[in-house]
Amino acid sequence: MRLGIVIHGHRPDAMAAAHHVVAQLASCGAQVLVEDEVLAAFASGSVTSLNAPDARADVILSLGGDGTLLRGAQYALSWDAALLGVNLGRVGFLAEGEADALPKLLDKVIRGDYETERRAVLSVQMNGQSWYAINDVVMSRGGYARLITVTALVDGELAGHYIADGLVVATPTGSTGYSLSAGGPIISPKVDCMVLTPICAHSLQHRPTVVQGSAQIRLLLGSDAPQSACLQVDGQTYAQLDDGAVVEISRADRTLQLIRTSDQPFFNLVREKLTEWTR
Repeated sequence: MRLGIVIHGHRPDAMAAAHHVVAQLASCGAQVLVEDEVLAAFASGSVTSLNAPDARADVILSLGGDGTLLRGAQYALSWDAALLGVNLGRVGFLAEGEADALPKLLDKVIRGDYETERRAVLSVQMNGQSWYAINDVVMSRGGYARLITVTALVDGELAGHYIADGLVVATPTGSTGYSLSAGGPIISPKVDCMVLTPICAHSLQHRPTVVQGSAQIRLLLGSDAPQSACLQVDGQTYAQLDDGAVVEISRADRTLQLIRTSDQPFFNLVREKLTEWTR
């Protein structure tokens, strides 16, 4: 087995957990890979680079919070690997367990005693560049001091013309993230759809809109006046946009595999994690 570890670089407990993982896997002959940024923290020969051109992993282990897991998801998508999230952060909505459960979770992964839950992924295209989103795509004003104008087309039909701080396009997985904070609905991951959620729209009429999962979505930044915005994919800023910019969003041709070692009823998780978030 080849296991890649993605670590929250600013949490000592994440690094300590990674060292325990390397030690646990040493006895079973598994190959362990880590990102270049932390490679030097491990004994020579105990790990290899996750960023090498010929690198490949069967399982990606995320040690951190939701942001670390989303970073690990990009590796998992590249190799169609399964993703195991261990939460060391605040919420850990997609994680399979907490830090104290890591040895048992890892033992189950080594023995193959797990199932995978597949989650829909978005494909994002702009000016020849492309990205994958597990949670959401956001066109927002960023540091621009004024509201921006965003037009949304769904399968070529006008869905909305928003004067707002921005617009979120979220998967069901991402419906409990930024979209929820902006007033969007909680959507079961079993539903095949996407949701368009305006951010602080300057209108009493614009509301979140749920569309079919196969929809082709086009976002256009208004060109009637000079304005700027930023494009964020799963919380990471990938591009600065000028007026007239066009972003295409659709369902990707691949899905994310989340490792599940036990049943996690979705709405129980919602009650537990979202209540914890507000404490």
